[in-house]
Order: sequence, then structure tokens, then C-alpha cells
Amino acid sequence: PAVARAAGGVAAGGRWPAGGAAPPRDEVSPIPISPRVRTGLVVAGLVALLWLLWSAPTVPRLLLGGGVLALVLSFPVRLLSRRMPRPLAILLVVAGLLVVAAVVLPLLIVTAVDQLTQLVGAVPGYAAEAETWLRGVLTEVQRRGWMAQGPDDVFSRLQEEAIARGQTAAQWLLGQALGAASGTVGTLFQLFGFLFVAVYLLADFGRFKRASQGLVAARYRDDVAMLWRALDQSLSRYLGGLLLSVTIQGVAATVALTLLGVPYALLLGLWMSVTAVLPYVGAFLGAIPAVAAALFVSPLTAVGVALVYLAINQFEGNLLTPRIQGDAVRVHPLLIFLAVVAGGQVAGLLGAALAVPALAIGRVMVDFFGERLYVRRGEMVGAGSGGRALGPGTAVGDDPERGVRADPGRSSPG
Repeated sequence: PAVARAAGGVAAGGRWPAGGAAPPRDEVSPIPISPRVRTGLVVAGLVALLWLLWSAPTVPRLLLGGGVLALVLSFPVRLLSRRMPRPLAILLVVAGLLVVAAVVLPLLIVTAVDQLTQLVGAVPGYAAEAETWLRGVLTEVQRRGWMAQGPDDVFSRLQEEAIARGQTAAQWLLGQALGAASGTVGTLFQLFGFLFVAVYLLADFGRFKRASQGLVAARYRDDVAMLWRALDQSLSRYLGGLLLSVTIQGVAATVALTLLGVPYALLLGLWMSVTAVLPYVGAFLGAIPAVAAALFVSPLTAVGVALVYLAINQFEGNLLTPRIQGDAVRVHPLLIFLAVVAGGQVAGLLGAALAVPALAIGRVMVDFFGERLYVRRGEMVGAGSGGRALGPGTAVGDDPERGVRADPGRSSPG
């Protein structure tokens, strides 16, 4: 009865309704689990996450594309943030990107498609000119006795192969065109998803960084912040500088080809921008069709185009890239070339394009862990000559008596 009167009094006082339940507490009640259960829960969560990503491949594609776009945009955002608040800088960069996507890209696409149509219509004429020139060369080679077959036999075989390859290429182009037409809505949704993810990553970068720091012990949180900063600076500077570099190279090639009177200048300039993504070999791949198109104008024009592309390559390698990207990668050129070759063999053109960013990430990780990792040894140091045994938690080179840890980078006395 006393308890009932007390409960009624509390209810009358307004702390909670009479006959009702007590209000929920703000404190959490700990639920103890064993390490084995915790490990099982973590493994189950990882398996569920991997299954979700495997079942919905659009999600990792959006995260990857949005992350790359965020890294590219973070370069101008960082520059503008020195003059204005970061949210305003993000707004200006995204607005500029939307203006380019809504105004400049349609004009480029329409002009490029028009020039591509003209090129397809002019291919028979170019083929006839090439056949006439090549027939004269083969006739001279046969007259000198260096070739047993005549030009007619060679051209009949070439025509058969060209017809077969042309049919295959036409079928592939038709399939790609139908796929692009049917997937227009999906492509637009994916592009919007990239932009959506990129904007949120740019706006909440600090929150994601703090969340990642909360996953490690307190003494390692400053190191995690340093790792985030190194990765962000390396990747954003490389990708942002690469975008600016390929744009400048494409514009320079288009202007030079237009001045030299080479047809399809815009189309060839766009091709130059695409191939410039590949280090070292991209400039040469971009020059091949431009020089071939200039040959049908005149040999002197072809020489001029080759010199122009050589000048663009030297300008990009010696002035543009060092100024824009600086030491974003800091890897020997031989390793970059081998990484591009390996990426091309593993995943084709996409692998070759992603080889340098992957190499930049690897370099940052090696530098980060190389300065921090050291080997712990529980062995005798200087045994037999008055040495002492080090405990299992002491590194070789540490001084347990003084409580001072030796530099992990220096060799131990053992």
C-alpha cells in the first residue's frame, strides 16, 4: 500500500501519468557479448554488405564515379576556399559544371557528330586516293623484283579483309548506338547520381574524416587525419590537374589543326583530349589520326601537324604538368609507364587510365606506413657480452631502462 500511495503521489505530481509506465531513460543498457560473438557480427555485416554490392552493382558504380568526380572538383574548391567560405566555393564549382554540361557539351557533341558524319562520307574518297598511291608503290616494288605478287592480288585480299572488318565494325557501332539510345534515361540518372554523391562528399568531407578517425584508437587519430590529408592532396591535385591538362591539350590541337587547314579539327582535338589521359603514349596515339588526315591535304601539312603535336607534348610534359600537378604522384617515370602497361593488360583502356591514380594511392600508403611500422623482437641483444633480454613488447633499438624508443628507421644494435 505504501508503494501504491507513493506511485499515486508521483503520478499526481505530474511526473508520469497514473497507471502508466515510467518514461524511457536516456542511458543505454550495455549488453555484454563475447569476442567470438563480436567477430561473428562483424563478419556477418561484411558478408551482407558484399552481397548487397554484388546484387546492386549500380551502388558501387555510383560511389566510385561520385568519388572520382568529388576528387576532381575538390581541386578548384580548395583554391576558391582560400578566398571564400567552402559552401560558397562548392556552389560556384557545381554551378560552373552544370553550365558547361548544359551549354558547352551539347555544342561540342553536335559539332563532333557533324564532323564524324562528314568523315564517314569522305572515307571512300580517302580510300580511293590511298589505293592509287599504294598501287603505284606496289607496281614499282614488283618491277624491281622485290615482290612476286602483283598489285591486283594484294588489293583483292585487302578488300576481302576490309569488307569483313567493316561489317564487324558496323555491327558493333549499330549495337552501341542502339544501346546508347535505349539507355539514355539510365545514363542521365547515373550522371545525376555521380553529381549527387560528389556534392555530398565535398560538403561532408570533414564528417566522413571524423567518422573514420573514430574507428581507431585515440592515439592513432592524428595519423588517420594525416593519411586523409595526404590522399586528398595527392589524388585531387592529380585528377584536377589532369582534367585541366587534357582540356588545354585538346583546345591547342583543335586551334592548330584549324589554322593549318586540316579537316575535322574539332573531332581530332577531342580525340587528343581522350588519349592525353594516358601518360607518355597518349600524345602519340592522339597524333596518328591527325597526321593521317593532314597527309590528304599535303605532305608539308602533315609535317607541320607532327611538329605541332610534338610541341604540345613537350609543353605538357615540361611546363604544364609540373606547374599544375607538381609532386602529386612523386613516382619514377619508368614505374608510371610500367603501371600503365600493366593496367592496360589487366583491364584494358580503363585499367591504363586508372593506373596512375592507383600508383599515387600506393605511394601515399607506402610513405605513411613506412614511417610508422617497425619490427618488434623478443630476442637477446648483445648476448654473451653483458647484453640484456628485451621483452616481447620492446622493439630492437629501444631503451627500456630510459623509457625512450629508438628511431624505427635506424638499424638496431642487434
